[in-house]
Amino acid sequence: MGCSISGLNALYDAATGGGDVWINERRFRVLRQIGEGGFAFVYLVREHQASADAARGRSPSLASEDGTYAMKKVLIQSKEQLDLVKEEIRVSSLFNHSNLLPLLDHAVIAVKNQQGDWNHEAYLLFPVYIDGTLFDNAKVMQSRKEFYSTIDVLRIFQQLCEGLKHMHSFDPPYAHNDVKTGNVLITHRKGQAPLATLMDFGSARPARKEIRSRAEALRLQEWAAEHCSAPYRAPELWDCPSHADIDERTDIWSLGCTLYAIMYNVSPFEYALGESGGSLQLAIVNCTLKWPAGPSPPYPDALHQFITWMLQPQPAMRPHIDDIILHVEKLMEKYSS
Repeated sequence: MGCSISGLNALYDAATGGGDVWINERRFRVLRQIGEGGFAFVYLVREHQASADAARGRSPSLASEDGTYAMKKVLIQSKEQLDLVKEEIRVSSLFNHSNLLPLLDHAVIAVKNQQGDWNHEAYLLFPVYIDGTLFDNAKVMQSRKEFYSTIDVLRIFQQLCEGLKHMHSFDPPYAHNDVKTGNVLITHRKGQAPLATLMDFGSARPARKEIRSRAEALRLQEWAAEHCSAPYRAPELWDCPSHADIDERTDIWSLGCTLYAIMYNVSPFEYALGESGGSLQLAIVNCTLKWPAGPSPPYPDALHQFITWMLQPQPAMRPHIDDIILHVEKLMEKYSS
């Protein structure tokens, strides 16, 4: 689906959070805001019945059972922002995997502001996940001193790896570039491990880059500082050499940090922020790991070794996603009984 640009296909009351939104031929009622960040706001919306019936007839697999969706609204105030949103839409539309959040529909519209100038707004439609992210759940679990079981940690992590493998399997491979617990939606299921879904492809780009000068290295660092969350950012994105081959193993570092955070409800290097004179960058570049108190009985040492394998400061020493998945499966077999 291409971006439709029309000043007529959105009726939206941002001040009250009410009103209706049209995304192409589909009409939605805004129920409430459920998130925000930067220039983006996320709303819970419900599709009007006639619109839902028509959508279900066109694409039954993409229709919500109860008519509710998550709608991301992005305020666009420059051509650079417009290009970034269009790229996010393009990249999101590439992926089709059960552990990656699907983009169901989208529209980019032109709107006139109070000064009479024209800007754009983007509306992106996704399935809704009312149980929130792993990060949301970690805050609750941390306050209750609760932890996932070893097998549930591995089941959640396996799903995350399967989604990432889909991205890394493209030619050329795509890196997500912002793998973290805040970008993993979960759905609680009775008697089963939570369903994990990786989201937010705004930073996803072709993974492989040849850095051949100091200027190129600095540009990559500046880009990473803007697009890759600091506690999960790989060392080579903090201090890139003037001659380096960057690949999808930047995501493997972030995966290691995420596995640690699934286990302990906090990312592995954040402790540095609470230390006098502590430096998050130094803790990451030196890979200074500390293992906090966990559940009783504690997690097996095999999980600590698994994390250490992914958190190799030298990218060439890190495993690829296929190696990670094979190891997860062996660990699951070992600890499922």
